[in-house]
Amino acid sequence: MRAVLIMSLTIIQAMVAFLCTLAGSWLAFPMVLSGVAGTVVATWSVLDVWVTRQVWNQRNGVVSVPSSTARSMRRERRAGRRAARAQARREARIRRRGDGRLSRA
Repeated sequence: MRAVLIMSLTIIQAMVAFLCTLAGSWLAFPMVLSGVAGTVVATWSVLDVWVTRQVWNQRNGVVSVPSSTARSMRRERRAGRRAARAQARREARIRRRGDGRLSRA
């Protein structure tokens, strides 16, 4: 959101600088200088947003696409952990009943 506001202010500033230049106003030169500075700041803010999104995607491993590889890998890991917990519960239940024999004789 911040980058959008900076970009829109920079575009307005460039338009004012252009109109001041056409009108021959004394404000033309300062507006052009501040327009150049605003362009640098706007470019920096857009790059900041882009890099931040890239870093977030890299750290979390999820791209917002239904066929995401990371999402399917996470689903497989979750299913594996679920199966391991179920196996551990079954083994604990058998141990509680005894040594696994059907009769006590």
